[in-house]
Order: sequence, then structure tokens, then C-alpha cells
Amino acid sequence: MVTEPPNSVKLRNDRIHFSNEIHAQNVHHASVDEQPRAPLDIVLSKSNTQRPFFVALGLIIFAGVLVEVLGATYGWSTQSGLLPLFSLSYEGNVPTFYSAVILSIAGCLLMFSAMAARKQNAGFVPHWWILALGFFYIAIDEVFSIHELAGGFMSLSGVLYFSWVVPACYIVVVIGLFYVRFLRHLPRQTALRFLIAGALYVGGAVGMELPLGYWTEKHGSHNLGYALIDAVEESMEMLAVNLFIVWLLDHLADSRVVLRFFPESSVEKT
Repeated sequence: MVTEPPNSVKLRNDRIHFSNEIHAQNVHHASVDEQPRAPLDIVLSKSNTQRPFFVALGLIIFAGVLVEVLGATYGWSTQSGLLPLFSLSYEGNVPTFYSAVILSIAGCLLMFSAMAARKQNAGFVPHWWILALGFFYIAIDEVFSIHELAGGFMSLSGVLYFSWVVPACYIVVVIGLFYVRFLRHLPRQTALRFLIAGALYVGGAVGMELPLGYWTEKHGSHNLGYALIDAVEESMEMLAVNLFIVWLLDHLADSRVVLRFFPESSVEKT
């Protein structure tokens, strides 16, 4: 009979023990992976979004006005540097990007409102979708200034120097009439808030173009007066969109809308 040395027996036992430990750990990890993960709730509400939105708005406006004043005082270059980067009167810069982002956010929230209205049979689903598409179009227009092409067909003067405001006024009236029943359908507070945001936006985008056009015809566009009038216009537009976003979040909350993301396998099981 051949007996194994004590060290060989101990080494074999250690290997068996180590192998059992690895197997137990693998079984434990497999069981943990199979357990459903607790959902992670990311809550968007007026209370936790209005501060970052309005702080960003304040910084954008402050920086835009500051560079215009300093640029006019010290003769900064209008082709490069801080002035074209932060000015509210220039295109393709920080304020333009900010405006396009908040308009796109509003468009996404309107899409969620449209989907919620369809699921809840709340009616006026096309109105929500048209609003969503409208905001996405305005976001694109902020970047590419498509609206200014409408003014090329007319040559006017005075407060109508920027002649695109003429067709814009007709469009605003038509849209307003189309949405009368939609606004009456909404809760009173929501409808009033939407009206305030809409009036503020149109007042900036169209209304402020009248004094801006008058000033431009008399004094040109490369001066501090033009920059300040344009700053008021852009500030009104951005403020209106920010208000609309936080009020739209309130509307979605009142409608008990919950947005969740599931893996494909979970969707198939449900």
C-alpha cells in the first residue's frame, strides 16, 4: 500500500477548498445578477429645474450685455474674441446655442404631453404634436435664421424695416385662432400660464423687432443702442421659453405622467 506524503494531502485539500470557494462565489454573483434591480427615479419638476434654468439665463443675459458695453467702451473687435462669442445680437455663439437647447427641451416635453394625451384619451393630441414640431423648427431657426429670408420679398421702412414681421403677424393670428379651443380645454391655470409665456415670446420675437427696425434704419446695427434693444428682445424670448418649460413640467405632473426606460426583454414580458 502506497501512502501519500502529508504535504501532498494538504495541498490537494487546499485546492479542493479553493475550488469550492470559487464555485460558491460564482453562484452568488449569478444569483445577484438575476435579481431585479431597484428602479432609479430621476424626478424633473418645477422645484428642482427652475433654479438651474434661470441661473443659466441670468448668466447668459449678463454676459451678453456686459460684452456689448465693454466692447463699445474699449472698441473691441466684432470679428473675434468675447464680443461675438457672448453677444445676444450675434448668431452661432453661446446665447444661440443656449436658445436652441431650451427650445429643444420644450419640444421634447411637448412630445411627452402629446403621448400622454393620446394614452389618457384627453383629446387635442394633434395640437400638442404641432406645438412640439413648432418648437423644434424654432430651435433650428435660431441657428440658421430662416425667418430672415421672409423679409427679402418686401422692402419696407420705419418700424417695419425688418419686413419679415408682416407675415409673422399673420402666422401668429392664425395659430392663435387655431389654439383657442385647445386653451379652453386646458385647466384654467395652465391655459393662463401658456398664454403669458406665448405673449412674452411673441412680444420679444415680433414686437421688439419694430423699435429695433426703426433704430437700425436710423443709426445702423453696429452700435450700443442696437445691441441693448436686441438684448431686451432676446431676453424676453429666452425668459418666455424658460417659463414655458417649468409650467409644462407642472402640467405633466398634474397629468400624472411618468417617463420610464425599460430593457427590451422587460417590455416583451409586459
